Amino acid sequence: MDNKLKIKLSIADRVYPLTISAGQEEGLRKAAKKIEAMIKQFEQSYAVRDKQDVLAMCALQFAAQVEQKTIDKDTNQTALEEKLKALDDLLKAQLSS
Repeated sequence: MDNKLKIKLSIADRVYPLTISAGQEEGLRKAAKKIEAMIKQFEQSYAVRDKQDVLAMCALQFAAQVEQKTIDKDTNQTALEEKLKALDDLLKAQLSS
């Protein structure tokens, strides 16, 4: 049986009570800290007072990071496949000689 925890996370001056599995706690707490740090950074860097605008910018930043990692992974995968194909071609040439 999965242990459920009741935790409270504070994000943008609001408290969110959550019921989660024990394995999720560390990840959620780290994510909340990252969001809070990003909120602080946006508030210090820009004259933004509306929390909704700051949260929208945080969401955009995190989504962009995820998308960039996907793009980078796809690019790396394609390069790896090309190198493996070239190696395979070399091996086939050597074995057929």
